Amino acid sequence: MVQKTKTENVMRKIRIEKVTLNIGVKQHQDADKAYLLLERITGRKPVRTLATRRARTFKVRRGLPIGAKITLRGEIAEEVLKKLLEAKDNKLNKKNFDDHGNFGFGIEEYLDIPGIKYDPKIGVLGLDVFVNLERPGYRVKRRKYHKSKIGKNHLITKEEAMEFIREKFNVEII
Repeated sequence: MVQKTKTENVMRKIRIEKVTLNIGVKQHQDADKAYLLLERITGRKPVRTLATRRARTFKVRRGLPIGAKITLRGEIAEEVLKKLLEAKDNKLNKKNFDDHGNFGFGIEEYLDIPGIKYDPKIGVLGLDVFVNLERPGYRVKRRKYHKSKIGKNHLITKEEAMEFIREKFNVEII
């Protein structure tokens, strides 16, 4: 007689919803450099971010480009995230994780990313990486009709997120 093995519930599996890369610049002339860098890292077209308010001290007026960002989903998000985690030597701090299963980290110089070489046109720039995790069923909070909250037992905790990253990407949590 064959015993049934207990299988894991597919609705409890954690997956990457999206990876967002963001570069903010001090001067609006450097926004093109940020755009080029994100395009080189991901192979996709980023979006320019524009100033929403005027800041006289920084000589920024409304509508000026002040950075670039890109949102990645699916397999490309995982590939890029692997490269970016290698730039951090596969180490993250506990403080990088929030209580809802999301995490973020910064890369001081893009030169740390494997496969990316120095470009004199770009200079030296850093970037911020934000990762959102989700489970199947999270669509109920975003859908148009019959929006609903996600149950407490189905939410991703900080510990579950750290365990997922530890197993999937072989990252050491400090």
